[in-house]
Amino acid sequence: MSLDLPLTESRTDHPAVDQIRQRLEHARTTRVAQLKALDDTGQSADDHLLANQRDSIKRVLKEIEEAFARVEDGSYGTCMGCTKPVPAERLEILPHTRYCVSCQSRAA
Repeated sequence: MSLDLPLTESRTDHPAVDQIRQRLEHARTTRVAQLKALDDTGQSADDHLLANQRDSIKRVLKEIEEAFARVEDGSYGTCMGCTKPVPAERLEILPHTRYCVSCQSRAA
């Protein structure tokens, strides 16, 4: 969902930007709740599986914050690999994604 707006229109005031922010906020809230649930289990912090889950959630939270920054600078929805627009369907599923499917596959 790249923001193909005229240069005279502010990207941060566009209705599509509000939708994007809502998706990102939902993703962030969900991850924070998951992290809290892991912390509330009372299991040892040394548990390897829990540590991996925490690290994964924290990594996604960082990606979400970076996506908020891309919304602000107008680069949200543009693949950081090939600079083509990321398909809207992919952004709906993974609103914090930085790459199109092709570039993500190459990066993995």
